[in-house]
Amino acid sequence: MMQTHRCPKCGSEDILRVPDDPRRHASGNNIYTSTLTLAQKVPVIRYVCCGCGYVEEWVEAPSQRDRLRRAFG
Repeated sequence: MMQTHRCPKCGSEDILRVPDDPRRHASGNNIYTSTLTLAQKVPVIRYVCCGCGYVEEWVEAPSQRDRLRRAFG
C-alpha cells in the first residue's frame, strides 16, 4: 500500500498513513535497537485501508533499515 496507494485485499484507494508520534512515550509499533529505554527507536509506519481495515507496517527510511540490519542481522 505504501508504494501502490491501493489495498491489496479490497482494491480501495482510501489509504491512510499513520506515522509515529515522537512526542509520545510509546506511540506506534516501534523497534528498539538498544537496551536503553527509548534509545535508538526505529519507527514502524502503518498504512490502513479505510475500505476493509487491512493494515501494513513499513520501516520507510533506508538508514533505519540499515540500523536494524546492524542490530539484528
